[in-house]
Amino acid sequence: MKLQDAVIAITGAAQGLGSAIAESLAEQGAKIALIDVNQQALAAFTNKLKDKGVTAAYYVCNVANETDVEQCFTAIQNDFQQLDGLINNAGILRDGMLLKVKDGKVSKKLELSQWQQVIDVNLTGVFLCGREAAALMVSNQRPNCIINISSVSRAGNIGQSNYSAAKAGVVALTTTWAKELARYNIRSMAIAPGFIETEMTASMPPEAQAHMAKIIPLGKAGQAEHIALTVKQILENDYMTGRVIEVDGGLRV
Repeated sequence: MKLQDAVIAITGAAQGLGSAIAESLAEQGAKIALIDVNQQALAAFTNKLKDKGVTAAYYVCNVANETDVEQCFTAIQNDFQQLDGLINNAGILRDGMLLKVKDGKVSKKLELSQWQQVIDVNLTGVFLCGREAAALMVSNQRPNCIINISSVSRAGNIGQSNYSAAKAGVVALTTTWAKELARYNIRSMAIAPGFIETEMTASMPPEAQAHMAKIIPLGKAGQAEHIALTVKQILENDYMTGRVIEVDGGLRV
């Protein structure tokens, strides 16, 4: 895919990985459709891009809400008359142990609401946005690509039953879509970041951040730009589909 004038939609675009990906693709001449639930941050970031001469528009959307997503992608089609790529990046954390046990008795269980919130955004949101994007892409005569942001936690991580399950599901969707959509010239790829410095990870206690850096073979956390670089590589390489690229400094062995 040639990024110059390509229209790329990005979910969770107001900050963190989403905004870094948006800036990287904008530098290559792409037109950016920014999707997030945080209208204030989204509008501010969109204006920042526009001040740099980027063609960009923003869409306030809860990716876990079917009506929101359908209306969002209809608006993108109306505004840009095409959609070439989707970066399914929106995600949340609601960490917690499955059980907490004290003195041999269960004192707390992972709440269903914690499970459901993460599944709704991190998995159902990917499904809904991927479905609507693919429906628009089918009529394109150009190469198209959906990139889903998974995680090294898809292999299982303590305190993340919900997050790990969702991110494993994202990989399953990625592979399935690659097989189903290839006939329509739509590729499907996933990226599995490791410990990346973002607003989300910055909220962790300093000792937890130091511990994570210590167990990464490269000895440091990744940057959002590392993920953005991988997104660019995938979009530009039209022979990559159905695979997961891990960008984790060797964290998952």
